Amino acid sequence: MIGQFMEGQLATLFTGIVVVFLIAVLLLIVLYRVKIPSVVAFLIAGFLAGPSGLGLITNEESISFFAELGVIFLLFTIGLEFSVSRIFKSRRYVLIGGVVQVLSTIVIFTALMQITGMDLAHAFFWGMLVSLSSTAIVMKVLADRMEVDSPHGRATLGILIFQDLIVIPMVMITPVLAGTTDTDVSLARLLIGSFVIIAVVYVAAKYVVPALLLHAARLKNREMFLFIVMGTCLIVAYLTSEFGLSMALGAFLAGIIISESEYSTHAMSSILPFRDLFTSFFFISIGMIFNLQFFIENPLIIAELVLLVIGVKYATGTLASLLAGLAPRACVMTGISLAQVGEFSFVLATTGTSLGFFAQDSFQLFLDVSIVTMGVAPLLIGLSGKIAAPLSSPLCRIMPDRSHVEETEEQGPEDHIIIVGYGLNGKNVARSADIAGVPYRIIEMNPDTVRDEKAKGKPIMFGDAAQGEVLKKAGIAKARVLVIVVNDPFGTQQIVQTARMLNPAIHIIVRTRYMGEVATLMDLGADEVIPEEFETAVEIFTRILYTYLIPTSEIDRLVSEIRAGGYQMLRSINTPSYSFDDLRVLVPDVEMRTIRIAEDSQYAGKMLKETMIRSTYQVSIVAIRRGQQMTVSPGGDEMLCGGDLVMVLGSPEDIIRAFSA
Repeated sequence: MIGQFMEGQLATLFTGIVVVFLIAVLLLIVLYRVKIPSVVAFLIAGFLAGPSGLGLITNEESISFFAELGVIFLLFTIGLEFSVSRIFKSRRYVLIGGVVQVLSTIVIFTALMQITGMDLAHAFFWGMLVSLSSTAIVMKVLADRMEVDSPHGRATLGILIFQDLIVIPMVMITPVLAGTTDTDVSLARLLIGSFVIIAVVYVAAKYVVPALLLHAARLKNREMFLFIVMGTCLIVAYLTSEFGLSMALGAFLAGIIISESEYSTHAMSSILPFRDLFTSFFFISIGMIFNLQFFIENPLIIAELVLLVIGVKYATGTLASLLAGLAPRACVMTGISLAQVGEFSFVLATTGTSLGFFAQDSFQLFLDVSIVTMGVAPLLIGLSGKIAAPLSSPLCRIMPDRSHVEETEEQGPEDHIIIVGYGLNGKNVARSADIAGVPYRIIEMNPDTVRDEKAKGKPIMFGDAAQGEVLKKAGIAKARVLVIVVNDPFGTQQIVQTARMLNPAIHIIVRTRYMGEVATLMDLGADEVIPEEFETAVEIFTRILYTYLIPTSEIDRLVSEIRAGGYQMLRSINTPSYSFDDLRVLVPDVEMRTIRIAEDSQYAGKMLKETMIRSTYQVSIVAIRRGQQMTVSPGGDEMLCGGDLVMVLGSPEDIIRAFSA
């Protein structure tokens, strides 16, 4: 019976997931054509599949479980991107911007709610709910727009980090507002838990996780690496939840643990598919709790609160970033990005409802208002760049626009070379770039090489260049040339395809081992493919031609024609006629040889004109080397000594006669 019951639950869950996926895919196809963000499609899909829509999903708890995983993985990737050093650099946004934004929103909204007749405790609770913004939505949209590292992106993330941290004391305050008396035990448990988590994070970041990741990287075991990354995320998230802290906060700390190692970029590329999948469930779960009937019955008050929330949060976000030192235009874009209610507000609202402090009607009103602000948030963020200029003009009159300073604050390299693989060929390319003064970035999969070269100051990073996130970290968008020198044919194809998609203008040069791979790589987007087997043949042939005294210009012309023809001259069994039939007339019956003058040679101790070599044997001495000194085109008065090396020019038979006598 238990087995049948469990089987029925799993079947229901699977059916629900299939329905949600079908609806979401259809909506994504339709909304993509009108350039509406995917987040909106997921919200609508959740509403249609939920109880207020078509009622296709009955197991909402399971969807909520996947949604929580989505928030965990989202905060984990944010922690990966924002290491302790980067957070320290953004401290003015976290400390100044975050404090000003949260406190000013609470104060303003508390006052507005009291004007409507609400008591202070409930008004303050509404202020806390509204002060939080959606990290999931904002960071997803900014990441899709590649604006996370922009000035307003850094300011927005800094303020969001503070909001995520301030949720903890907000949850602690809620029982006090509700009039419960068991806060002392919770506070003690929270303080103990905080110290334990800090200790765990420090030890893990310093010793445990880097050692495990290094071991997995050395073994080149993708599964082990992925499980260590995901295990770190889930274990730290579990520990924080056990001590009464947010699981999402634990995931954020887990991301910071890994971000301090050289494996953060590779970890990011490994976790991204899971983050995107589970984050979509979060948005779907939000859409499912939208109550259409309540919305129809109370459209006016919902619309008023939506406008009020957006207006207040835009104002406080702009003010906070302005006080944090951001330029006026970026301040406006930050304010727009923060103008919605966040996912952690739902956690806070649920806490208030469970304590009997937040009435069910108020809870539903808050949900509908929050979901509407979340739904319009991607659209507002998308428009922020266009409307920021007119909105920021009054601020520009008060203070100068320093946007150009902000934009160049953390600029990466431009017009640089990305070298994938740091073997012999990769080192030679890097050495040539150093000599020429050309900037470059290296991507390498050997952790020991990365560690050694990074210690020498080389711009090298660990990661799989087939992953888009790794190439983005290396600055693929602004690079001029990509050089791929790895011994992995399939991986090379993936790298070429991904790089061409991320930067259509980049010049891609690939070194491959076999001629059979050239056509495939060229079709995928490579500009030049250099096969080792034929380049070796070309180099040998070039050396042979030099020994036959073929002019350098003719050799260069021949090599260029071979390469331009895709090595067809060397590939064809029946070699066709090319434009080098005149090569044989350029090959005289002469040789250049190096001869050592013996101590007892007939020429030792004589001047060159006394040897009569040219007139007797038709052999010319064109250079003499004595020790470290080289004499080119020696005159007739030049003395020959025993042990000298002489370079002679003549026919093989004449050279033998001249020096065998």
